[in-house]
Order: sequence, then C-alpha cells, then structure tokens
Amino acid sequence: MMFSLLRPLIFTLPPEIAHHFTLHTLNKFHNFKLPELVFGKIPQLPCTVMGLKFPNPVGLAAGMDKNAEYIDSLATLGFGFIEVGTVTPRPQRGNPHPRLFRLPQAQALINRMGFNNNGVEKLLEHVKKARFNGILGINIGKNFDTPLENAIDDYLIGLHKVYAHADYVAINISSPNTPGLRKLQQEDELERMLAALKKAQQQLAIEYNKYVPLAIKIAPDLNEEELIKIANTLLTYEIDGVIATNTTLSRVGVENLVYAKEKGGLSGAPLLTQATQVVQQLSATLQGKIPIIAVGGVMSVADAQEKFKAGASLVQIYTGLIYRGPGLVKEILFDLKNPD
Repeated sequence: MMFSLLRPLIFTLPPEIAHHFTLHTLNKFHNFKLPELVFGKIPQLPCTVMGLKFPNPVGLAAGMDKNAEYIDSLATLGFGFIEVGTVTPRPQRGNPHPRLFRLPQAQALINRMGFNNNGVEKLLEHVKKARFNGILGINIGKNFDTPLENAIDDYLIGLHKVYAHADYVAINISSPNTPGLRKLQQEDELERMLAALKKAQQQLAIEYNKYVPLAIKIAPDLNEEELIKIANTLLTYEIDGVIATNTTLSRVGVENLVYAKEKGGLSGAPLLTQATQVVQQLSATLQGKIPIIAVGGVMSVADAQEKFKAGASLVQIYTGLIYRGPGLVKEILFDLKNPD
C-alpha cells in the first residue's frame, strides 16, 4: 500500500537517480529500524542449494547493489540471498548517460549500464562491514577494455579477490552491454573459461579450507541447441549452479513503446516467458544434477510459481521490486509457505 503511493513520486525522477535515491532512503530507514516495523516478520523457508543453506529461496538479482553498499538495508526486505555486483577488477564508469529507461506500460526496463562499479577492492570493503545472515553471492565480470582473449584473466582476478568473502560466486558472461561478452558462452570459449575457473576454485578451496560454489549466468537469447551444449559443458566441469537468465535483446511485447528502440537489455514482465523457457530447457538436460537459479520477469506470486514449476530451485527478482515494491518478496514467501 505504502509503495503504491510512493511509486508515482519516485517515477518522476530519472530512472538512475530514482535508483540511488530509493536505496539511500532505504538505508536511512534501516538505521531507524523502520523496514522491520513496516514489513513485519518474514516467513522462514530454509532450503539447501549448491550445498548452502538458504533462509528462503527468494533472492535479489545482481545489478541492484553493484558496489555492495546496501546489503543490510536490502536484507530487511526479506531476501534469503542477495547477489551483489557485477563487479570488475578495476573501477569503471560504464556506458554514457542516459543508460536506464522505464517502459511502465509493459512493467519493463531497458538498461545499458555497462558494468558501472567502483572495482572489486571497494566492493569488498563494504562486504566486510555487512552483517547480513543470509547467503551472499558476488557477481563478477570483466573490464570493458580487457580484450576478449584475455577475459579469463579478469574473471580469475575477480574469483581470487572475492572467494573468501562470498557464499557463492556468479560468473557473468551474458550481459549484452559489454561488447563481445556473450561470445564467452560459445562452446570452445566456455570450456576454456570453465576449466580455468574450476581449477582456481579447487586451489582456493584448499587455501581457505572453504568450498565456494560457482554459478554461471547465461543469456535468454540462446536457442535450444546452444542451451543443451551449455548444460552439458556445465555438467562436464562440475559447475555448481546456473543462473537463468540475464536481460534480453528481444523487443517482443514492447515494440511500439517509447524507448523500445534504445540499445540494451530488456528486463521485467516481457522477459518472463522467454526466461522461463530457458529454465525448462536447462532442467530437461541437467535432470537435477545442477540447480537452477531463475531470474527474469518475476513480477508476481504466479510468476515465481511458474519458475519453480519449470525446474528452478531458487528465484531472484529485480525489476519486479521496482514496479511492485518490496511487498513482492513477502507475498511470494507467504505463498510458498502456505500453498493452496
């Protein structure tokens, strides 16, 4: 109710300014314990995925808190896990403004942020201060000016830096906003990437006496043959999880709307069917051997139900939080706690 009153005011601000304003305001509210009073008790639905015990299966997708500045504030909304980033080895500004666009008629966003972040060292400063008791994922990527042939180096730097501080590490090879990045999903490139990451993971597990799962984040714009190849490659290299999906280059469902022709990845309601089909196709090949974290178009309880029925073990939300507000987390959790 409160969010439905506030949203029109928030939406008068340019999208990126609104994003920072909302997170800053939530942080202020958290300091006075207001979110806890407003949202009340969150249902506990513990589940074990990737060998990790999650307080509940509803998480925040990467991109909302790129620099891990708001972990504790966002945790008050009821998330069982929070994924911060995408973070790169070196700070970078991302793409020029404007780079984030609302399509409210479709409950959608288009973004071409370009991995804007303050670098992995700054992110870790914030992570070390956080008191969040849930599961923390750290999403890593490559710097825009690192040649694609050297991309593995950036991911290995990121993995080594964040390993000791993450519950799991997400490998983002599917953003449409870093030139050439999605080529890393191709069979030969993916095999080289996963072989290097798996070797590093095994070495780091010994060094820290701690096994940190790796989850690969893939695009929705893949055909069935490509998805089968990716799934089999993940099985071959014993990757711990797959995140399906990133934003889409498709404009199906928004073709005639303002900003539909802007470059970038589309998220929100129009992505639901496409992203869920990817979950279904992955599930058919993986057969439960690798868990799926579903993200893309979760705007309601029914959308979350659809993801779980398709084969997901966990769901994440992002655009749904912007259009539906923080109450969406609790709605999904109550539905899971008390199914019809």
